[in-house]
Amino acid sequence: MSNEHAIRKDPVFTSTHWSQVVAAADASSPRAAEALAQLCRTYWYPLYAFIRRQGIDAEEAQDLTQEFFARLLEKNFIAAAAEEKGRFRSFLLVALKRFLINERERRQAQKRGGGQASISLDDLNAEGRYRFEPAEGLTADRIYEQRWALALLDEVMEGLRREYAADGKAEWFDALKVFLYDEKSEASQAAIGQRFHVSESAVKSAVHRLRKRYRERLRSEVANTVANPSEIDDELQHLLVVLSG
Repeated sequence: MSNEHAIRKDPVFTSTHWSQVVAAADASSPRAAEALAQLCRTYWYPLYAFIRRQGIDAEEAQDLTQEFFARLLEKNFIAAAAEEKGRFRSFLLVALKRFLINERERRQAQKRGGGQASISLDDLNAEGRYRFEPAEGLTADRIYEQRWALALLDEVMEGLRREYAADGKAEWFDALKVFLYDEKSEASQAAIGQRFHVSESAVKSAVHRLRKRYRERLRSEVANTVANPSEIDDELQHLLVVLSG
């Protein structure tokens, strides 16, 4: 069986996730609501890490994160933070900071877990992940930015693996993915060719296609978090700076 991987292009949408949400604002739009919920499921951890870095304990941080999502998904925060709608990353952090300020004044009297949160942080092992964060050296804002960038890259990689897995090529992807981040020796590509019974030149071509598709998916994922296509390049550059810092 040939391991030439036929990449299936994603459908082209006229608007991306965050632009759908921004356009809908407070209007009743199931598509925009689902787009917002998907963004929240992808980028929940940077928010949790930000809250924990404020010195808030794990249990309360989970409560606050879930309550924030519940209110966000009700859309009342979107209308209240219109000026931050350009980029979801910026909007979300500003909205969270406002939420935390308000909560400090009333959280003792407010019942938690209103039932609208779509994410169970217990299931996602929020604190298990946070235990691996550096004890010092990163401010809450900085840890938010870095974890946001890493969450975005994770989403890109997971999307790529799903593409390959759908064609029965999950093992092929797992063998090639190292070349996305690390230039390995020619011998490594030759070994992969032997393993999958293809020529070394076929492996090189597959790596080239994988890198191209990775760049496409990276740009597409960034596009999901900005309201205007003109912001994609600036956001990409910002994330690269964050990861290299």
